[in-house]
Amino acid sequence: MREPRRWLLLTAALGLAFAGLAFLLTGVSAAPTATVSGVVVAQEGGTVAGAVVRMQTTATSTVSGSDGSFVLSGVPGGITITVTAWHEGYFPGGTNVVAPQSDVTITIRLHPSVDNPNHEWYTSMPDPEAAIGCGHCMVAYPDWMDNAHAGSGTNPRFFSLYNGTDLTGTTPISPGYLLDFTGTAGNCATCHAPGAAANYPFTTNMNDLTGVETQGVFCDFCHKISGIYLNPATGLPYPNMPGVQSIQLNRPPSDTHMFYGPFDDVVRRVSYLELEKQSQFCAPCHQFSFWGTPIYESFREWLESPYPDQGIECQTCHMDPIGVNYFVYPANGGLIRDPNLIASHLQPGASDEELLQNTVTMTISAEQVIGQLQVRVTITNTDAGHHVPTDFPGRHMILTVTATTELAQDLPQLAGPTVPEWGGPQAGFPGTAFAKVLQDVVSGEYPVVSYWKQTLIVSDNRIPALEADTSTYTFTLPTAGGPITVTAGLLFRRAFQEEMADRGWDTPDIVMEQVQATLETLPWWRYCFPLVLRSSVVP
Repeated sequence: MREPRRWLLLTAALGLAFAGLAFLLTGVSAAPTATVSGVVVAQEGGTVAGAVVRMQTTATSTVSGSDGSFVLSGVPGGITITVTAWHEGYFPGGTNVVAPQSDVTITIRLHPSVDNPNHEWYTSMPDPEAAIGCGHCMVAYPDWMDNAHAGSGTNPRFFSLYNGTDLTGTTPISPGYLLDFTGTAGNCATCHAPGAAANYPFTTNMNDLTGVETQGVFCDFCHKISGIYLNPATGLPYPNMPGVQSIQLNRPPSDTHMFYGPFDDVVRRVSYLELEKQSQFCAPCHQFSFWGTPIYESFREWLESPYPDQGIECQTCHMDPIGVNYFVYPANGGLIRDPNLIASHLQPGASDEELLQNTVTMTISAEQVIGQLQVRVTITNTDAGHHVPTDFPGRHMILTVTATTELAQDLPQLAGPTVPEWGGPQAGFPGTAFAKVLQDVVSGEYPVVSYWKQTLIVSDNRIPALEADTSTYTFTLPTAGGPITVTAGLLFRRAFQEEMADRGWDTPDIVMEQVQATLETLPWWRYCFPLVLRSSVVP
């Protein structure tokens, strides 16, 4: 765990301890419940029906009636509390009351609703010269700094593909977007630098980013999103509309602050947006095609999985609770909240070893049949909300299977799949690979990752959410019998070996799973009943 998160967890624990002590000493926990009633009105005039009225930072809430009136029950009596109100299109408003109290008026005001393309993005960095910087106040800032979204405008692997170079950017390596489509900028920036591409989706060259644009998918951009354009017939983004092209922004006038957030009771320049908690928020950059070929599809894979019916969203795994009970530092006005509602912004993905090692489970079984050893390997996608692997088509998993004598001699393979020729050092050995394999339409070459050119899907054997893949391998047994150790290992590789070698990508494989089983085999003259030993997981 990184030091900032350890510190945050410690301060959260201390905060909860002191808060509990204060409750015990003051007797607040035993306060009788009471009622607050009143009306929600708009600053612009009139009452507001359907507003969410809440005791701030708690789940105690109600909804205003057709005349704007409300009755909020179950609040502690005799102490000062804050009661807030929010309605879509408005900033939340609030007032301090001592319950029981009636005739309370909560005023809310409309927030800007016309996008301002001249908005100057705020930096996420805690820059003392900046008018506003999220790093000054936000607990989630250290996590965001460490995630791939913050690096999407500077990722050297991306630029080696975009420019057509090695990792240093000095040696031309084909293919590359700018090599293949000279004189154009492409639409890469719509996802990798959406702040820069918001007004110029087809003419933003990734090499020309400056200032906050280099921060990739930064705080101010995400918290200016007010909606996502989806095809109501499919629930997916429209074709050829990647990234910011499928995003509705609400950038306020230059003299106004405006953000969207996950709470409806923040009474300073923030309005509530339920969309931030839904997978649809992620769809524009995780569901699109090139030349009619589906490339990034993790949103559709989630949408077609059992998870939506279970209420499991992208944010459930990729923005799990951070472990503290405030999202703004208390010294800067942060309120104490349920820590289960404070989302991490680390957003782990394809480079996170812990996430990958908790994505699938693997089992093996081994059986002696006459003079042969038959091995079955089953890999189940137990925890990914989409296929594994997903999105960037260079990502793949390699399964290796070996059967070894006690003298460390590998048994020869008689039947079963082998790792394909593009599998790097594992190619040709017992096992298989899981990938979406693209073929260049013009050259016929495969596998390729140059999806900006016309490609076809040659094969796709990735494992969908909650589904399993089983493969079978047959090996020749030694006539003398004896103990045989069967080992299966599953590796995750970020791109095809040849591609990485050409471009100088020094990205090591990640071991996702490793399972081992031992079988005591019989000599040839005692072949009779098959013996099966259950597999055991290697730590």
